[in-house]
Amino acid sequence: MNGMQVCRQAKASREKAGFIMLTAYDDSEQILHAFRAGASAYCPKDVKPEKLTEIVRHVSNGNFVVDDQLFDKEGIQRWLHARVEQVDRPYIEDAQELFSPLSPREMEILRYVTRGMSNKEIALALGISHQTVKNHMTAILHKLEVEDRTQAAVYALRHGWVRLQETKR
Repeated sequence: MNGMQVCRQAKASREKAGFIMLTAYDDSEQILHAFRAGASAYCPKDVKPEKLTEIVRHVSNGNFVVDDQLFDKEGIQRWLHARVEQVDRPYIEDAQELFSPLSPREMEILRYVTRGMSNKEIALALGISHQTVKNHMTAILHKLEVEDRTQAAVYALRHGWVRLQETKR
């Protein structure tokens, strides 16, 4: 399971823990999905330790943190409502119906795709079968709601999931 799935499952079982999402995805849709899944904070993986400590304190006090902004429960609800209106695609109560964040393996394959590698080349690089790569690509296309691998690569680049300098062979 990915972090959002763990968070959603824990919240569904009434866990009282606060969840801080540390992520490489700096994408407004991902932030919305994280909070809808039950996250209390959303931070980049390169957050400074002092800042992370501060965020942990805020979350342990029942607050919410996003983009260096601190919210109480009502504040985060207002913030989410305002952001939902800004998202290009329709918002659905169950985020899984619309967009499922890619698994680490799917992200790895998508990075290779942005480098222009074929499924066969990706399979060789990862030490997995060609069919396994094809299965992952099918899942990626479905999750991103795109028609082909080129559109998936463009989506990843536009959303900042892959940087151009990473795409060089």
